[in-house]
Amino acid sequence: MRELSESDDDPLGLQLAALGVLDDLGTVVGWSRRAQDLTGYPGPEVIGRSAFEVLVDPRDLPAVRDAAAACRKAGVWFGMLTVRHRGGEQVELGLRVSEFSRGDAREWCLAGAPAADVLEWRRDRAVLDGLYRRCPVGLVVHGPDMRILRVNRAIERFAGVTAAELRDRPVGVLLVPDDARKAVDRVRRVLRTGRSLVYSEQYARLERDPARERVVSVSSFPMTDPAGRVLGVAEMIEDITDRHRAQRRLALLAEASSHVGTTLDMGQTAWELTDVLVPHLADHASVDLLDPVVRGDEPARALMEPVVRVAMCSAGGQEHCPRAPREEPLDYAPGTPQARCLTDGRPVLAPALPSALWSLEPGTGQAVPPGAHSLIVVPLAARGLVLGVMSLWRSRRPDSFEADDLTLASELAARAALSIDNARRFAQQQQTSLTLQSSLLPSAVPQQPAIEATPRYLPAAAGPGLGGDWFDVIPLSGARVALVVGDVVGRGLHAAATMGRLRTAVHTLASLDLEPDEVLSRLDDLVNLLAAEVETARERPATQQTVSATCLYAVYDPISRRCSAARAGHPPPVVTSPDGRAELLDLPAGPPLGLGGLPFEAREFELAEGSLITLYTNGLIGERTLDADESLARLCAAVSRPADPLEETCQAVVDALVPARPADDIALVIARTRVLPERNVASWQLPQEATAATRARSLVTAKLAEWGLEHLTFTTELVVSELVTNAYRYASDPVTLRLIRERSLVCEVSDGSHTSPHLRRAGSTDEGGRGLFLVAQMTERWGTRYSRDGKTVWAEQPLASG
Repeated sequence: MRELSESDDDPLGLQLAALGVLDDLGTVVGWSRRAQDLTGYPGPEVIGRSAFEVLVDPRDLPAVRDAAAACRKAGVWFGMLTVRHRGGEQVELGLRVSEFSRGDAREWCLAGAPAADVLEWRRDRAVLDGLYRRCPVGLVVHGPDMRILRVNRAIERFAGVTAAELRDRPVGVLLVPDDARKAVDRVRRVLRTGRSLVYSEQYARLERDPARERVVSVSSFPMTDPAGRVLGVAEMIEDITDRHRAQRRLALLAEASSHVGTTLDMGQTAWELTDVLVPHLADHASVDLLDPVVRGDEPARALMEPVVRVAMCSAGGQEHCPRAPREEPLDYAPGTPQARCLTDGRPVLAPALPSALWSLEPGTGQAVPPGAHSLIVVPLAARGLVLGVMSLWRSRRPDSFEADDLTLASELAARAALSIDNARRFAQQQQTSLTLQSSLLPSAVPQQPAIEATPRYLPAAAGPGLGGDWFDVIPLSGARVALVVGDVVGRGLHAAATMGRLRTAVHTLASLDLEPDEVLSRLDDLVNLLAAEVETARERPATQQTVSATCLYAVYDPISRRCSAARAGHPPPVVTSPDGRAELLDLPAGPPLGLGGLPFEAREFELAEGSLITLYTNGLIGERTLDADESLARLCAAVSRPADPLEETCQAVVDALVPARPADDIALVIARTRVLPERNVASWQLPQEATAATRARSLVTAKLAEWGLEHLTFTTELVVSELVTNAYRYASDPVTLRLIRERSLVCEVSDGSHTSPHLRRAGSTDEGGRGLFLVAQMTERWGTRYSRDGKTVWAEQPLASG
């Protein structure tokens, strides 16, 4: 089969065009089959006749005569003319007219084709010419033998050589070996599979300039003839180096945004920064902070402070780079880029390092990594303070740092500096919070007749400030005790201060001997007041948070062995019976403090002597690696041995549930219940009659003699007489008198009235009003507590005589 030539697709070529021959007078002397098809005139009808008469409409004669005149003058003509078809319609043709001689006669050869075909072919030729001469995208044509057949001028400019020098050279001839290997593999794959590869990116570093990074996007496709034979591979090559660098910088910024500053630890933030920079931007990176910054203080603005190297990372590994800050500070030699950067706060770009390298540490001579040839130093500045410097070196990569690299490094340093300064400020705040919180939490749990209690407080290992967790064991009247745990929403100084206010409020409410649900209701009112103060503040500090809290309040009576508890959005306590069965106490959840207007519900239950009641904050069961059910199951298992010492039980809970670095503060209180012996309690029902006080004095005197407390008889008779008399006067229900002997002697008088007795100073002429005054003067303390059935007035005396 004959090979196709370059012009086989030319519609005006000899093989495709309609051909006609005219003599010098315009008479048709030759006519082809293709001409007959286009015009409808067979050869016998036109040969020997004038072409102007047969093929040209009279209206088109002026244009035809102009074309004929131009042809006679130039000897050749090309253009578009309208020819009359045999059927009468007009046919637009593209014509190429050439002069030739036959003997002494001059004749004209006309080659014609439909105008649309001619225009399409000429556009294709213009596109092809543009690809090779004017297209900014490179074009390379490879033969089946993997050699270059042709390149366009864009490739000449990219490679720096002419097309003639590249012809018949192998694929990838000008590239460094690694990049050439990828180019060869790509062309070979297209030849083998016959499938195109679109937008394949690769490095294209030239052997004559290997230090210059170049990245190209290549689209490869096979070239075939009409028979399907592969003639070679064509590749469109676009230089995308600038776009690649921009994308890489954006990716580095995105990675830094998500990986730098994940914790409030200055050293960890510095390491995250160096890990992002190496090896994407530099071969070596270090972060040096001013010594006061490492300690959490604010650096001086005008003084040159020593620095501490907190992070150093190298592309070859980090085995010689300590992750912990150095113990000894370092002093930069005057005139070094680091010293200049610290002094004026401006970045330094050194594309080529001098041969005499400066020393950062006296005696080491190793301030600059071996082989480093380019350096960037940028300040770590935040909120107008220079905190330190970041140094970047290149030693393995041959290309030097550029201005764009300096811009990128400065952006990364600015973001990291904010995180480092936040960590520094957090260290200050944490120390202040620790001091405040240690003064707000109880230093020790007082010994109680009702329970044996052991608390444990575990601060979070990290986080934005301390939490607002607290606990309390509060003695109440009648040998009872209140157990409290709470958790303020949020962290930091605000949470710690709010915790202190709530803890004080709980103590105040506990002294009123209110029921647990009533205590929570009053506490809820207080939280709403605190929240209102925050909302109406003119200048709201940045650390201010929404005021909200959870709380659990329980009261245990060692005489009745009854415990009453209520909770406000807090986890329920775990109760362990003396036989080791541990389970969650079924308490209504209640809303968190601060919602306002919602009720709280208390529930009462009985506890056997030796039972454990475990109160805790959400941090104990909120570990993310465990779900809530598994955490509670572990907690119940850890407190299932009620006879063990409470310190051991607390440690068992910590070991089972608390990670090495807890994410939240944890407050834990484990209490073992006690029961007051019956012999230490005496209770009588007094009749509602005038002789009730006399009867009460008689009963008290006898019981004190039985207990060996005769030295308290006078005072106790006076107290009982006054309290019973008041109950007789102002109450309608039967009166109950109770004596409790524990660490003190407690005298209680209960009645069904809710009228509160008041202490007042009687005048000299008043006949009454001195009873409670005498009670207050002769006892250690006294008070009133209320229940749903009435009230109880109580007074305590120390057991010791005098």
